[in-house]
Amino acid sequence: MTSIDSMVQRLQQRTIRRSTKNDVDRVLEIWRDAVDATHDFLSQEDRVAIEAEVVSFLPDAPLWVVVDEHNKPLGWMLLDEDRMEALFIDPVSRGEGVGRALVQHALSLRSPIFTDVNEQNLQAVGFYEHLGFVPIGRSERDGQGRVYPLIHLRSAS
Repeated sequence: MTSIDSMVQRLQQRTIRRSTKNDVDRVLEIWRDAVDATHDFLSQEDRVAIEAEVVSFLPDAPLWVVVDEHNKPLGWMLLDEDRMEALFIDPVSRGEGVGRALVQHALSLRSPIFTDVNEQNLQAVGFYEHLGFVPIGRSERDGQGRVYPLIHLRSAS
C-alpha cells in the first residue's frame, strides 16, 4: 500500500462529531501542542494568560472534533454561526487532511465563513490561503488587545 493509499484509508476511518465532556483533556492537549508548535511568537507571559482563558471556556464550548477509529480527537474547531473562532490540529496529524475536513464541515453548515489568523503564524496563513480564504481586513491587536496582529479572512464560498 502506498503512503497516499494509507492516508486515504486513515481519513476514511475518521469521523467529525460534537465534543463531549470526555474530550476536554484531549482537546486541551491538542491546543497546547498546536500552540507550542506554531505560536513561537507569543511571549511566555501571554502564552500562560491565553492558556488560562482557554482552560476556563473550552470545557463548555460546543466544539466539532475529528476523531480517529478509536474515537480519539485529532483536531477540533469552534464554530459560532459563520465565525470559525478556533481551529487546532494535533501536530502529529498535521498534513493529513484533518484541518481541511473541519473547514469543509464548517462550510457545509455555513457559507461563507469568517476567521481570524495571527499574522505571525505563517503556517496557518498559508493553510487558509491554500483553502481559498481571502483577506478582508487586518487588526494590529488580537481580540484580547494583545499586540499580535490578526488577518481577517473570508472563505471563497
